[in-house]
Amino acid sequence: MLTSLGEILPAAAVKHGEKTALVFKGESFSFRDLDDLSDRLARGLETLGIAAGDRVTLYSANCWEWIVSYYATLKIGAVINPINVMLTPEEVAFVAADCGAKAVLASKDKGEPILGLKNSSDVEEIIIFGDQVPDGARSFNELIASNEPDFEIHEVPADALSTICYTSGTTGHPKGAMQSHRSIILNAALLANMHVRTAEDTIVTALPCPHVYGNVIFNAAFMYGMTLVLHPLFVQDEILQSIQDHDATMFEGVPTMYLYLLDHPRLTDYDLSSLTRCTVGGQTMAVNKMQEVEERFGCPLIELWGMTELAGLGTTNLRYGLNKHGSIGVSLPGCEMRITAVDDASRTLPRGEVGELMARGPIVMQGYYGNDQGTAETIEPDGWLHTGDLASMDGDGYITIVDRKKDMILTAGYNVYPAEIERVVAEHSDVALVAVGRQPDEMKGEIAKAYVVLKKGASGDEESIVSHCREHLAAYKVPRAVQFVDDLPKTSTGKIMRRELRKLDA
Repeated sequence: MLTSLGEILPAAAVKHGEKTALVFKGESFSFRDLDDLSDRLARGLETLGIAAGDRVTLYSANCWEWIVSYYATLKIGAVINPINVMLTPEEVAFVAADCGAKAVLASKDKGEPILGLKNSSDVEEIIIFGDQVPDGARSFNELIASNEPDFEIHEVPADALSTICYTSGTTGHPKGAMQSHRSIILNAALLANMHVRTAEDTIVTALPCPHVYGNVIFNAAFMYGMTLVLHPLFVQDEILQSIQDHDATMFEGVPTMYLYLLDHPRLTDYDLSSLTRCTVGGQTMAVNKMQEVEERFGCPLIELWGMTELAGLGTTNLRYGLNKHGSIGVSLPGCEMRITAVDDASRTLPRGEVGELMARGPIVMQGYYGNDQGTAETIEPDGWLHTGDLASMDGDGYITIVDRKKDMILTAGYNVYPAEIERVVAEHSDVALVAVGRQPDEMKGEIAKAYVVLKKGASGDEESIVSHCREHLAAYKVPRAVQFVDDLPKTSTGKIMRRELRKLDA
């Protein structure tokens, strides 16, 4: 077993050499190519004063530069902070300040709007991908070109901090889940084990690399010699053509992607016969739709479940074994899952009863960065992690998600918390009160809806509220509907009751 994430590419280069590791926009990179490029960048980062333990933020859509930056950062023993490409500059500023990032590596479109971080935070360097580099930033390409591929990776303990990955916060601000090298490596290894992933596999995916689902997939691919065909965005024709052209054995995505593919008018024009299995995660998927995927794709569809706080997946169905549609499968080997009473985490419920899903084992995060209170609320003293999901477990140990304990909204695989949206909507000059609830949506699973009480005399409109949100929130967090109401349901203490919001629906 590898000790650190920085060892993945050197080990793969020795074992797999010139075999294709990554394909992006028609450009192919061997395992040796990726190792050499990340060596060059690691050496360049060190010349800029970035050292072991420093935090480095990675802010870009999927691209080969993202992959190289990820492993280069880890080779020097620095801590990677991969962030969602949909975050606004305002949100990036919070994350960078919260984790104390020393450098940011970014695509030009994402890096240029945040150049001011060098004057308002601990960020000392902003490194931009591509040839067009704005004043105040450094060139990624120049760092690659001006350094040699002979970097000796820094040895770090397996339990050292490797990653700080932010998840939306219930208090209106995101929290940085801390993962060790061991937890991420182990999660990728168990993923490969449960799905029988080998060097014979070619994987097509458009899952974002910073997302925990995308992260565990690419780490497993490079650890075990697979070929990863990475797309910057999910585009139906491009995905289907890619599966056909590369004889892909796997496609991996969220339910929304599969629903769009099933609805594609020319789905049958593509040859998908190379697929041996597909995976789906991020939110639940209707059983009849899963069955339709299997019928039309000609291979099993394996549902899995995970979360940022678990370094990847926590449960999965099996390639060889029982694959129960509608279930998120069983616990990973060496890890534990149990269903507990919602009001008493120490009491495990009998099989079949609904309670909170809890997890324990080596994949559980170390805690939330700089947030002892949040950590204590999420991880019990005996190591059991509160997932916030309500679930049941059957006699075979297979788990079914029933609902979410908290008010989290799961839209197209992304976690959205009402409090975060409410904080922004409340800043609008016309808003007196606001509460955000979830609405079912056929394609996205759920969407956020804002219920707004206007200030007396104000004449706010839906577009004004939505536009305000777009300025301050990532696109996936922006409410898809706004309803103006006279009042909001509250408890006797004045606390808004989100569970009652649906009664207000127009």
